[in-house]
Amino acid sequence: MKIYTLRREQQLPIPVAEAWEFFGNPANLVAITPPELGFRVTSQLPAEMYAGMIVTYRVTPLAGVPVTWVTEITHADAPHRFVDEQRFGPYRFWHHQHEFRGIPGGTEMRDLIHYALPRATGPFGWLVNRCIVARQLATIFSHRHRVLEERFGRMP
Repeated sequence: MKIYTLRREQQLPIPVAEAWEFFGNPANLVAITPPELGFRVTSQLPAEMYAGMIVTYRVTPLAGVPVTWVTEITHADAPHRFVDEQRFGPYRFWHHQHEFRGIPGGTEMRDLIHYALPRATGPFGWLVNRCIVARQLATIFSHRHRVLEERFGRMP
């Protein structure tokens, strides 16, 4: 199984507590996901994120085919870090670490994602990743970057 890695960083002019409040609410994923993915949360959400929390979504990642995605928050260390892992969904493996640290004038957010493609991609998984999945993830995170700057502003 080939594990791919995606790293992203963004600095926002907001305190760590505000960043945690926004990203700790899975309902906000809809606002930062490109609309063409048809992303929506389908489970009830508690008032506060916690380790062991299960969140279900519907997303249309490819060719208009809707997919159920189930994630578990496996670690939650407010307001510094949380990890979501796929339990069922479009990937064979998905592990996403979100980190928040205070910097002068705001917060630095770091995303570290490890993922593997479904077995169905077989020996051409690297090609599927290069031509489709990695590009789509780059588009999603670029969209997120823009939306967050519009919402919270840019670092000076």
